[in-house]
Amino acid sequence: MPLPPGPFVRCRWSAAVLVLWLVVGFFTCTAGSEYAATAALPAAFSDRLPHFLVEPEDKYIVKNKPVTLTCRSTPATQIYFKCNGEWVHQDDHYIEHSVDPATGLPVMWVTIDITRQQVEKIFGLDEYWCQCVAWSTTGTQKSQKAYIRIAYLRKNFEEEPQSKEVALDQEVSLRCHPPEGVPPAEVEWQRNEDLVDPASDPNFVIMPDHNLVIKAARLADTGNYTCVAKNIVARRKSNSATVLVFVNGGWSTWTTWSSCSAVCGRGWQKRSRSCTNPTPLNGGTSCDGQNVQKSACVATCPVDGGWSEWSKWSACGADCSMWRSRECTQPSPGTGGKDCQGLDLQSLNCTSEQCPQTVRGAEDVALYVGMVAVALCLTLLLIVVVLVYRRKKEGLDADVADSSILTTGFQPMGIKPSKPGVWAPRPRRPPHRKNSHLLTIQPDLTTTTTSYQGTLRSRHDATAKFSMTNGPLLDPLPNGSHTLHNGKLNPDPAEFVSRFSTQSYFKTLPRDVANTSYGTFNFLGGRLTIPNTGISLLIPPEAIPRGKIYEIYLTVQRKEDLRLPLAGCQTLLSPVVSCGPPGVVLSRPVILSMDHCFDACLDNWAVRLKKQNYEGTWEDVLLMGEELVSEPFYCQLEAETCRLFSEQLGTFAVVGESLHMGAAKRLRLVLFSDAYCSTLEYNIRVYCMDDTQDVFKEVMQMERQLGGRLIDEPHVLLFKDSYHNLRLSIHDMPQAHWRSKLLAGYQEIPFYHIWNGSQRYLHCTFTLERLSLSTCELTCQLCVWQVEGEGQSFSLDFNIAKDTRAVDSEFLVMDSNATALAGPSAFQIPYLIRQKICSSLDAPCPNGADWRMLAQRLKLERHMSFFASKASPTSGILDLWEAQHFHSGNINQLAAVMADIGKQEAMIFLVSDGDC
Repeated sequence: MPLPPGPFVRCRWSAAVLVLWLVVGFFTCTAGSEYAATAALPAAFSDRLPHFLVEPEDKYIVKNKPVTLTCRSTPATQIYFKCNGEWVHQDDHYIEHSVDPATGLPVMWVTIDITRQQVEKIFGLDEYWCQCVAWSTTGTQKSQKAYIRIAYLRKNFEEEPQSKEVALDQEVSLRCHPPEGVPPAEVEWQRNEDLVDPASDPNFVIMPDHNLVIKAARLADTGNYTCVAKNIVARRKSNSATVLVFVNGGWSTWTTWSSCSAVCGRGWQKRSRSCTNPTPLNGGTSCDGQNVQKSACVATCPVDGGWSEWSKWSACGADCSMWRSRECTQPSPGTGGKDCQGLDLQSLNCTSEQCPQTVRGAEDVALYVGMVAVALCLTLLLIVVVLVYRRKKEGLDADVADSSILTTGFQPMGIKPSKPGVWAPRPRRPPHRKNSHLLTIQPDLTTTTTSYQGTLRSRHDATAKFSMTNGPLLDPLPNGSHTLHNGKLNPDPAEFVSRFSTQSYFKTLPRDVANTSYGTFNFLGGRLTIPNTGISLLIPPEAIPRGKIYEIYLTVQRKEDLRLPLAGCQTLLSPVVSCGPPGVVLSRPVILSMDHCFDACLDNWAVRLKKQNYEGTWEDVLLMGEELVSEPFYCQLEAETCRLFSEQLGTFAVVGESLHMGAAKRLRLVLFSDAYCSTLEYNIRVYCMDDTQDVFKEVMQMERQLGGRLIDEPHVLLFKDSYHNLRLSIHDMPQAHWRSKLLAGYQEIPFYHIWNGSQRYLHCTFTLERLSLSTCELTCQLCVWQVEGEGQSFSLDFNIAKDTRAVDSEFLVMDSNATALAGPSAFQIPYLIRQKICSSLDAPCPNGADWRMLAQRLKLERHMSFFASKASPTSGILDLWEAQHFHSGNINQLAAVMADIGKQEAMIFLVSDGDC
């Protein structure tokens, strides 16, 4: 039998082996400590081959730690390891002997250690392996080969998972190829650092190629996914991949139609749906289409109940009373109408003839005497009150019927300062045109001015008085009252506001004197104007009753002073204007003019006039297009202006509701920039405001305070009720000199911020940066557009270092006219000629040459029914003409119209230019 190589030494009997030999009948001869793997078997077991109880297994060397191979065999006389075909030296073996208690066979157990250096010697040539060999007297047996490898795990993944955006319920596959390693790495997945366990969540599947599959993406599956590779050496993590599960929006079902917005007559109703089935999430697309549908409707008008006629009196009863009744049936209340007010049953005492005779005692006589005495006392008290009232009224009535007031100021006249501090009326040159002589009148300068002997306070400064040929106007009277004239009024606004605001109703009067006008007026009328706002109040002649003098104001309410409540889809279309004081008695309607900002197409809008009552709540007083001539309000709607005939003073605003998406508001787009720039940054401010003059004036005043400059002409944009936002972007800048600091491609103003009108102007700022302080020329394209709608573009090319246009350039021309004009100077048509025109045209004419032809010539035929309802239709027409043409009207054109009608006899006061 071959033996492993190596020298043999002496044999000796050991006590243990002697005992074993005595028991089993054999002895052992050891070869010393070096050769303990050799033994002699008893004859009973000498014919058996060895078999392995334990065979060596594959091992991995981790870092520099050696591995141990173990082998156990029975029965065996020798046992050794062979590695890579070579015997392992005996010194490297460790052998133990034992006896198998079950069979009594001797067992040999051998172990060896393998180091990293042993394995690395053959690295790259072949795998390192070891095998156990056992001998017996019958033969040899070889164990299985055990492979020893150096364990490692590389750092970089061969393929890492990638981020994905997936729709809800879509399948997701995340790929992962772990780094190379020995032994091969095991792969697991983590979501947000938590282990993904397919056993507990069957929606996850880890494929044999280590890829992670999400069968149906849920919102909860959104997160950061990491592939983790690990073996006995190390643990590696891939870069995280973000899985974003988005949800595309879906419409809910339509709601039921709302009730009709009008209580009576034409209105609109709407229904809506929301993008909540499901709601867009994580960047999912919004719903396509409208979320609101509108439809015109006609509401049945409510019917208020009315009483029937009283029934006949019943017969007189035993209690000396009779009764009668009526019913609420003419008509019966319906459609939310009011019930009848009052009693439905009435009783009355019978007369003495009808009443059964009863004994009347002395107490009846005392009752009648007492009643007569009380009646006499009340009569005397009433007489005393009337006498006291008449005495007081005698000191308050003013005699203002002097004919000089009817002529003073009618004729254009030379007006110049007569002395320092005293101003004379400015000359008005009559235009030299055909019929220019028809509407002139020779002033009566021989009469004296008319005094108002009342308690009217001084509203004029000394420097604002006029001088006429018969003496200065508004000279102070000895008793503190003042002379009333025709001409400009220059009250002290601060003193006026201070005095009015002490009254309970006027405590809310705005103190913005720059946007407020005041004046004192009598029956001759006048005009109040707020410069550069398009807002004016015309007080026609005879609108204020004779004998009355009113102090009247006109002001624009700012948003910080008053917030108009808007419901549903309502939007503010005009400034909020106050004129007052409310409650004054007017004989004829005044005309309030103010700008609006909608397309003036009533087919697209339901436009209402709102008025604030004494309690501060807002009421609808007029639906434009359906005005009633019997109501105290009537509106003439023009392309950009609303002219309101009103028999009451108060606070007004125009509010609209769009009937469909064709309705549009006019927006004015204005660009400002810094007047001076000493840094690299340069700002361009884009204002989007209602297209009314008062808002434009407010923005201009604010920019003047900021030191801004206007860099282009304003543009007008039609903003439709399409629920789409307004976008602003800047393009085509020279990249070599400028760059935009805007992170996104555009800025956006939400639709409802513009449409509801609570903020009358909004602005966006574009911050640009020049690459050098020497760069001053800026050229770019600035675009403003409504998504899926109209747009405007500004082509800018200017020098930022040159302030070439002031902020209040020609776009905000200061109004040189007085804010308050009283008497004939407030009108283009002289008072007496106006009376002649009215008396000539008011009477119906068979050939139609009357006020109706005048209305047609002035293109006012739509309002025929309104003018016809007035005592003097011609006066209403002339009032509207005055309101429309105060600044731009040509009185010669009106004279030509009168001549065309054939009413030259109305112009009987003729003078030439030399006579003036």
